[in-house]
Parts: sequence; structure tokens; C-alpha cells
Amino acid sequence: MIDWQKVFSDAQWFHWTGITPAISKGAADVCLEAAQVAREMGLTVSCDLNFRKNLWKWGKKASEVMPELVKYSDIAIGNEEDAAQVFGIHAPETDVTSGKVEAEKYRFVCEELVKRFPNLKQVAITLRGSLSASHNTWSGVLWAGGKFYVASTFDIDFIVDRVGGGDAFMGGLIYGLLKYGEDKQPALNFAVAASCLKHTIFGDFNLVTISEAEKLMGGDVSGRVAR
Repeated sequence: MIDWQKVFSDAQWFHWTGITPAISKGAADVCLEAAQVAREMGLTVSCDLNFRKNLWKWGKKASEVMPELVKYSDIAIGNEEDAAQVFGIHAPETDVTSGKVEAEKYRFVCEELVKRFPNLKQVAITLRGSLSASHNTWSGVLWAGGKFYVASTFDIDFIVDRVGGGDAFMGGLIYGLLKYGEDKQPALNFAVAASCLKHTIFGDFNLVTISEAEKLMGGDVSGRVAR
């Protein structure tokens, strides 16, 4: 029903999220169709693994549907638990409820995902250490072409709204990869900074400016008002 060739005619990037195929068989089918056409047309295809167990009610499990979709993706992101819940890939000796998340442990997750899906050129994982509902640590890692990048860790001790933090990370990463090209570290740093700031905003949308994210990624955590 959708002319994907026309939809993608002036596009360079297609992003899909694991929430879409979870909703229904029809949504899963059309998501796969879009990913296939986007890849055929040479677009960069990215995905957010985004496991939501309460949405998978239409007869198939995420582990049965997601592999075929990820096969057409160039970039995958997830949180510290998505790969385990969808593909059974666990970071060794980790406990996200401890408040400390060791970035190096997630190199294994990235490498295992790439082994399973050789089409993946880059894998990013957000790292949330849960000290309490209102106090988290926040960081991220990026595997790209065999290199492993780690961002600074932010201590968010008064969370206003964490909903949309993963989306803010993905949006920031797409922006960063397009802006910085092969320089992956600042791309990751921008994504983590932008999504860190999202925790200070009510609602789903990340209402911060590029300059605000760049200021934080540059190390300014003073919180002083810019006049």
C-alpha cells in the first residue's frame, strides 16, 4: 500500500524501532518491506532494538521476528538489556541495579551482535546505572569497524522524566554520525550529552538545542545560565 521507492526518493537514512513490529503482524510486515527497499536504494538503515514485552501479543515472539529485520540494518542501538531480552546476548557479570555499569563489559555484546548480523557496521548501547528512580548514571558505547568507543558518564541526580531518553540518544547519534563522519567519538559524545539533557525535560520530546548538547559534551556541567 506504500510506495517506498517514492517515500525514499530524496532520503538518505531510514530508522525503525522494535516497537513497530511488536504492535501487529501487519506492522511487522510493512516495517520489513520498508527496510528491504531502503537497503536496496542505498539508504543507511538504523534500528533501535527497543524490547517491550507487553506489546508482543499478536502470536510471535520478538526473537522470531527481529532477526529478519535487523538483517537489513547497518546500525543497531539498544539499552543495556535489549540484546539479552531479544537475542539472548548477555553482558558478562553485570548488574544494572547496582548503580555502576562497566562500559567494557558491553564490548562483548556489540561483538556478538556483529557476529550474528554481519551486515551491522556499527552498534551502540546506552548504559544506565540505576541508583534509584530519580538518580541514575548515564553513558554509552559505540562499536564501529572493530573499534570500541566509550563516552563520559554523567550523574543525573534529579531525573525529571526519563521517557524518551533512548530516542534522544538515537536522534543525537544520527545527527552526530552525519555531522562528524568517520570521527566516531564526538558522534557518541553528542548522543550521550543530548540524551542526558532529555532527563531534565517533561514529555517525550528532547527540547534542547544543538549548542546546549555541545556545551555539555565539551565538559561544561556547571549548570550556569548563559546570558
